Amino acid sequence: MSPALEIVSGSSESVPAPSKDVVVLHTRVVTGTGGGPDKTILNSPRFLVGTGYEAHCAYLHPPADPDFEAIRNRAVAADAPLIGIPDRGLTDLSVVRSLLRVCRQLNVGIWHGHDYKTNALGLLLRRFHRMKLVTTVHGWVRHTKRTPLYYWIDRQSLRFYDRVIVVSQDLYDTSLKAGVRPDRCILIENAIDTEEFRRSRDRNSAKRELGFDPTRPLIGAVGRLSEEKGFDHLIRAVDQLHRQGLDVQLAIAGEGDQLQNLQSLIAQQSRPEYFRLLGFVADTKSFYQALDVFALSSLREGLPNVLLEAMAFEVPVVATAIAGIPRLIAHEQNGLLVPPADVPALATCLNRLLITPETAGQLALAARETILSRYDFRVRMQKVRMVYDGLFA
Repeated sequence: MSPALEIVSGSSESVPAPSKDVVVLHTRVVTGTGGGPDKTILNSPRFLVGTGYEAHCAYLHPPADPDFEAIRNRAVAADAPLIGIPDRGLTDLSVVRSLLRVCRQLNVGIWHGHDYKTNALGLLLRRFHRMKLVTTVHGWVRHTKRTPLYYWIDRQSLRFYDRVIVVSQDLYDTSLKAGVRPDRCILIENAIDTEEFRRSRDRNSAKRELGFDPTRPLIGAVGRLSEEKGFDHLIRAVDQLHRQGLDVQLAIAGEGDQLQNLQSLIAQQSRPEYFRLLGFVADTKSFYQALDVFALSSLREGLPNVLLEAMAFEVPVVATAIAGIPRLIAHEQNGLLVPPADVPALATCLNRLLITPETAGQLALAARETILSRYDFRVRMQKVRMVYDGLFA
């Protein structure tokens, strides 16, 4: 990569000179410290080195957002070239000018969008800079007053993209219903770097390091504190365990708009001192390794990276049977599945894993094998590279 640098108009980030490889520009709108898709996006560039493609990441973010520093740190750790572009909202035309300048400076050959806004921007910018359009659909899961409009815009945009990658079967079906041609829609499930996500310490030492009582079982969850994650159901399920006499603690890593509601709910439980909302956790690897059980209580998902990560760390998992999760977890073979919003079923499965360590251990080992055989990031990026190759066939 050339060392020549230029400053993008309206941005504090630098842009390298064009590469001889085909340049892929991953684009994403982010607020706060980001979410699951960022793990896929920021990991992608280093797995394309030497393949004829060079990937960069352009992130649109609120101006002066202090949380964007966490994204920068993650990009550095992943060796991902990152361009930050301040975005003041719908009427901020400087975003269009900045992205067009990035496309021209890098000579972007493939625009790879990751949300409704960058998908719409890709269609607009292709009028001024010739490039192929690819998007990854991570899932339409958040429900707010504006999201129906955002998701409608997204589905309208998908029909005009050269390739649409989806991470779960339900998103594949939805994309076809939105008008995406079957020959342009490809199912490539999420994956993780199995060398990075592997157990390196025992559970008790990880608990001590994070300040948890090693003598008390620890149930954990990771995700944005938003309604669709169903953390209220998980809190109620753990309270049922307390009422049954089980001495267990619950820790949830993440931040979001449901923080106060969840804090209020915890205060109403029989053992509120056994619940911890950790906020943003930069090093989730230590957190996973401290867990006796990982719980995913989501009401809506695509294929969550956090579930892949927990399984890679040989943590027994309980998850809701939604979207792409039943393709990942075979009930009673590498984890346990429960219906969404079913608090008694969730409590029963959590209790089972806590009181039968032999079963928990067998499921945990099988979970790791599942990730190694089907969800390794190198295999995923080979599939993505084939999608890129197909654009120029």
